[in-house]
Amino acid sequence: QVQLVESGGGLVQPGGSLRLSCKASTSSFSIIVMGWYRQALGKQRELVATITPSGDLNYRDFVKGRFTISRDDAKNTVYLQMGSLKPEDTAVYYCNARFLFGSSTNYWGQGTQVTVSS
Repeated sequence: QVQLVESGGGLVQPGGSLRLSCKASTSSFSIIVMGWYRQALGKQRELVATITPSGDLNYRDFVKGRFTISRDDAKNTVYLQMGSLKPEDTAVYYCNARFLFGSSTNYWGQGTQVTVSS
């Protein structure tokens, strides 16, 4: 079982920056692939970025060069540094965790709202 708690969302102007954090309650963080997804109003949830325990990164094209995912295994925490934010980045952002091997269960946080507006 993995519990995830996100923080860091809020209202930001276009072009601004925001950092999201997600802390995982688990003793197995070092073997967990962490990711960020988002869901805009009326749309399906979509992948934003993932990071493996070995540090391999994956970004969707629409955030490449603007967002950076990172993890701190000592703190059981994954981050999403978001820059050059656009109104279309407005969504609820969800933290995701899945084990690198073994269980195929996806764990989700409660979500944090990011609103990009002037």
